Amino acid sequence: MAHPHLPTTEAAVTAIREIAREFHLEMTVTDDIGADQTSRRTSSGAFAVLDPDGSLPHEAFVELGGSPSLTVQVFPEDDARITVDGIEFDDVPRDAVPAFLRSVLGGLAHVKGRFFPPGWWLVVPLPGDTTYKELVPGSSLTPWMNRTVR
Repeated sequence: MAHPHLPTTEAAVTAIREIAREFHLEMTVTDDIGADQTSRRTSSGAFAVLDPDGSLPHEAFVELGGSPSLTVQVFPEDDARITVDGIEFDDVPRDAVPAFLRSVLGGLAHVKGRFFPPGWWLVVPLPGDTTYKELVPGSSLTPWMNRTVR
């Protein structure tokens, strides 16, 4: 399923803000603007604010209140890192961030256990055929994860 296109970091933050309002969650946003400020721009020269193409990169870190704990780091390269109760989902396309958050907050995300090899997986299904899975390290699940075990 195609997600609505979010062309900029600010568009993604606006979409996350709407979801926070919808689920009555507090939200904190930290913006880093400029090649000298963003986390993936290690190759930019000293005091270089613009990218070589003249653009101004914008990165945002969003924290949502409530349970589970959710953070979203939106990168200028059209992807994001979403952390759900300490479990990191890297390389989530920027356009999929709202659907990912709705899946987690709407009760579709769940924890699945396996006997062999033993372990727990946090599974976040999105509308369509996309599913994100990450291994939960160790054997301790958070209270939110315990409630979502299937």
